[in-house]
Amino acid sequence: MVKKVQKSTASAATAGASPLSGAIKDSAQQIWLAGLGAFSKAQAEGGKAFETLVKEGLSIQRKTQSVAEERINEATSRMSNMANEIGSKAAGQWDKLENIFEDRVAKALGKLGVPSARDIETLMERIDALTQQVHQLHPGMAAVKAASKPAARKALAKKVTEAATKTAAKTEVKAAAKKPAARKTTSRAKAA
Repeated sequence: MVKKVQKSTASAATAGASPLSGAIKDSAQQIWLAGLGAFSKAQAEGGKAFETLVKEGLSIQRKTQSVAEERINEATSRMSNMANEIGSKAAGQWDKLENIFEDRVAKALGKLGVPSARDIETLMERIDALTQQVHQLHPGMAAVKAASKPAARKALAKKVTEAATKTAAKTEVKAAAKKPAARKTTSRAKAA
């Protein structure tokens, strides 16, 4: 029985081998023909495919360039922002250094007895206030202030001279009036 089964499988294998090998041959033939057709089609449409690939390559290149430019712009703006921040920090440090230097110079000048700008400003304000008080107390002093101009000086000098002359004349008259009275008192003293 074993022999019979073996004979039947061997006959089936030889019978099956012919349709299987025929199918394989047919498939190989079809694959070969498909490859030849693809090759001829690629030769015929190769120029069109090349142009299409070039167009796609150009669009991809443009996209990548625009993305690269955006990235460069972003990086540039970041760097300029960082530079501005560093510059402002440096300016702040210079301001601090300048303030420290000014404070130390002011302390040194204070130790030497040199008045500060604030002291001088306070003194100037005080002088102005005192000048106003003097003018309120002595209205004639306003003329002295005006006398700082050359024409006003001459006019003031003339007024002062006239006033001095009048005052001298009044003083002489008063002195002369006192002299006879003094003589009367002395002559009365002699008579007594």
